[in-house]
Amino acid sequence: MANPAADDDKKTTDKARKDKTRKDKELDRELDQALQDSFPGSDPASVTQPAPSKEDASSSS
Repeated sequence: MANPAADDDKKTTDKARKDKTRKDKELDRELDQALQDSFPGSDPASVTQPAPSKEDASSSS
């Protein structure tokens, strides 16, 4: 007899893998778009933004 808990774990693992793949593809599309939008340019595109600096925090107050 099959273990129903093992089936649930497999479904959860498969879903997590699909979600990660979907997120990876979305990130790749964003990076590709950023590269296209910045071409030609000397600085590489970045998908992430840096954390605000102390100057940024003080100027927004």
